[in-house]
Amino acid sequence: MRLLLINPNTNAATTETMRAIAARAAPAGTAVIGLTARHGAPLITDAAALAVAAEAVAELVPEIEAIAPDAVIVSAFGDPGFDALDAALACPVVGIGQAGFLEASAGGRRFAVATTTPDLAASITAMADGYGHGGSFLGVALTPGRPEALMADPEALLEALDRACREAIFGLGAEAVVIGGGPLGEAADRLAPRFAEPIVAPIRAAVRLAAARVAAARATLS
Repeated sequence: MRLLLINPNTNAATTETMRAIAARAAPAGTAVIGLTARHGAPLITDAAALAVAAEAVAELVPEIEAIAPDAVIVSAFGDPGFDALDAALACPVVGIGQAGFLEASAGGRRFAVATTTPDLAASITAMADGYGHGGSFLGVALTPGRPEALMADPEALLEALDRACREAIFGLGAEAVVIGGGPLGEAADRLAPRFAEPIVAPIRAAVRLAAARVAAARATLS
């Protein structure tokens, strides 16, 4: 399987970090390719940057078609550009927000999102409603401070997200927590062992969903 991970922000180092997370989560024999947005913000922290990222992702369609992947992952939590790619491409397209919500809500669980970007809380809530999770989505638990400062300090980021997860579980009553951000993928992996409740790492969830959809498409053709 050839899996293409698109980073909707412009930070190539983040692309490689997320690509490596996806590669570790992918089935054996999967080639994971990374592709970075050509313009926009190095870190998506508000609705305006999310809108620009959606445009930048949509502009990648010719490059994606040339790569000819078996599936595409949009690796920013707002799933920017998802609708455009889903309409334009023949292969399955998965957003990490979409996949994270599906995994967190499995079995009827109520869930929340822990993230670093207060200016995207409304967008996250709208996305949960748009994907049909309004009845099980409990809200967003936020880390304090500027997201850019946290991203520059991995240990501070980890502890801040730990506190946000505890707020989601003990404050909001969440039975599962999605870590809301592609660039938060490494922290998501480190947080999971700290909690009895599922802590959903959305890149890994997206890989699982993409692999399942590729397998289902192949089974239909066979």
